[in-house]
Amino acid sequence: MTSPGDVARRLARLHERIADAGGDPDAVRVVAVTKGFGPEVVTAALAVGVVDVGESYAQELRAKAEALTSAPREAAPRWHFVGRLQTNKVARLASLVEVWQSVDRVSLVRQVSAHTTSARMLVQVNVSGEPSKGGCPPDEAPALVAEARDRGLEVAGLMAVGRAGASEGARPGFRLLRELADQLGLAERSMGMSRDLEVAVQEGSTMVRVGEALFGPRPSRISRTRAGAGVGSNLGELRRT
Repeated sequence: MTSPGDVARRLARLHERIADAGGDPDAVRVVAVTKGFGPEVVTAALAVGVVDVGESYAQELRAKAEALTSAPREAAPRWHFVGRLQTNKVARLASLVEVWQSVDRVSLVRQVSAHTTSARMLVQVNVSGEPSKGGCPPDEAPALVAEARDRGLEVAGLMAVGRAGASEGARPGFRLLRELADQLGLAERSMGMSRDLEVAVQEGSTMVRVGEALFGPRPSRISRTRAGAGVGSNLGELRRT
């Protein structure tokens, strides 16, 4: 079981890593990615002041939000959706998500604008060229930002997932994202995860998305399933949605 004390120690280490990379720990926001973990890690993160919580699966986000409604907590989470987003899931998430980080096509812009105009949005850009990564091509990002703005949405910045492999290999993509954000006048650059956050910070990240670096290794599928059953949801099943 992950305790607030465990998260506090890991958070302090994350702040050290950000500072060692030349960043300001007070300026680089930590988004706690709870994919695969139970709702108790959200409570632990909130207890140490981490209110930005990221999820990659629609059903998992809803299940955790429901589990937290009756649990005592220091504050309410600010939910970020950071995974591959299907248009048919937007309506179910609109009342919960405050930051949509993975909008990468016009159909998603239209769905988000149809259900909310108050949430913030980041356009996800595929800066690595890897087909397995989400995101629009870099040359399509300006048009997507313009479409979202025309529909009254607040486009806060851009998001990217670094190239797989050694962290240094992600540097060119992160640099491209920073330059593109600068060209578009966007302040937020959500880039960098547990393995490559130093490179991301060096290239101008304002927001890092971390899971294992904050909560430790993700539970096995069997453990997730048992934990999910304990809060009225089967997280092993939810991951497949």
